[in-house]
Amino acid sequence: MPHKNIGYRPTWAEVNLRHLAYNFHQVKKRLSAQTKIMATVKADAYGHGLIPVARRLVQEGVDFLGVASIDEGIRLRKAAVEAPVLILGLALPEDIGPIFEYRLTPTVCGLDLATALDRRAKRRGLPVKVHLKVDTGMGRIGVLHQDAEELAIKISRLKFIRIEGIFTHFAFADLNQEFTHRQIGLFDTLVRKLAKSGINIPLAHAANSLGVLDYRNGHFNMVRPGLVIYGLHPQQNLKIRLRPVLSLKTRVVFIKRLPPGYGVSYGHAYVTREDTQIVTLPIGYGDGYPRSLSNQAPVLIHGKRFKVAGRVCMDQMMVDAGDLPAKVGDEVVLIGAQGKNKITVEELSGLCATIPYEIVCGLGSRIPRVFIG
Repeated sequence: MPHKNIGYRPTWAEVNLRHLAYNFHQVKKRLSAQTKIMATVKADAYGHGLIPVARRLVQEGVDFLGVASIDEGIRLRKAAVEAPVLILGLALPEDIGPIFEYRLTPTVCGLDLATALDRRAKRRGLPVKVHLKVDTGMGRIGVLHQDAEELAIKISRLKFIRIEGIFTHFAFADLNQEFTHRQIGLFDTLVRKLAKSGINIPLAHAANSLGVLDYRNGHFNMVRPGLVIYGLHPQQNLKIRLRPVLSLKTRVVFIKRLPPGYGVSYGHAYVTREDTQIVTLPIGYGDGYPRSLSNQAPVLIHGKRFKVAGRVCMDQMMVDAGDLPAKVGDEVVLIGAQGKNKITVEELSGLCATIPYEIVCGLGSRIPRVFIG
């Protein structure tokens, strides 16, 4: 058993916190000394483990943590993570109580929520900080940029609200530089107009991972990297050295030889061409390993690449290992390095026509996380 916390099913993910720290400082090198960093740790830190990741980032000097919901913010506070936490999603007015109890910073993009926060803050006798979300072209939450000045003025008049930050989100920084520069321009114009109106908002942020690397004029005074912190690449040929944080591993639990012409797994989508060795692994789509990787994803056994044979099942999958002298208990790498070979999240996401985010965020809670460093 590789770690006492894995349990009795030999499938686990290793999360290298030293690599996380390395990637964080690689990002920091690309910023001015005055630019703050909000690390995006929503969705259980992109599947890497919210609490250990957040704690390490705080240790390395992160300024803010970004989560999706109040619930994620509560988890951080209950784990004694004291860094400022921004709720990037919206809360319903009736659900805002924990924002005050756990000292979380809400996002607002309308007067109704801002007014509800103001009333609650007044009852407590303490003002609440908020960040104003502006839609410059994403079409998701956020006040339309042309209406943002008027809303900011109205919110600024609420006695128990302090607009600590203002932010926007890039729609496709990886595909359309012209549109992204337009978003940056709209946001910059708005921030300047607000300052001229006497509304000086301390923090302005727009840049995601790719924004940090490719759009220096979009840094403002805080950035929100996510994927690159975890050593993953939002696109190819990035000008940054990263170290992957997560590896996914399992062990061989069964081996048998099959003759030529023998069907493997549901629907017999894989049929053996010759006498071969089929190994079974205790991981499947019930763990978040994509079923669309059936018959195509590589795995590493004894440092050599083999391919998934047949359809990925809910709890198991098979690999054609040929004549490899494999044995029960051998370590198998599904993401990461073994010997001179490696399998990356980016490779797997390309095989199943998705994005790296979906691969790591999809790894379920049945897979224990083992933290290194």
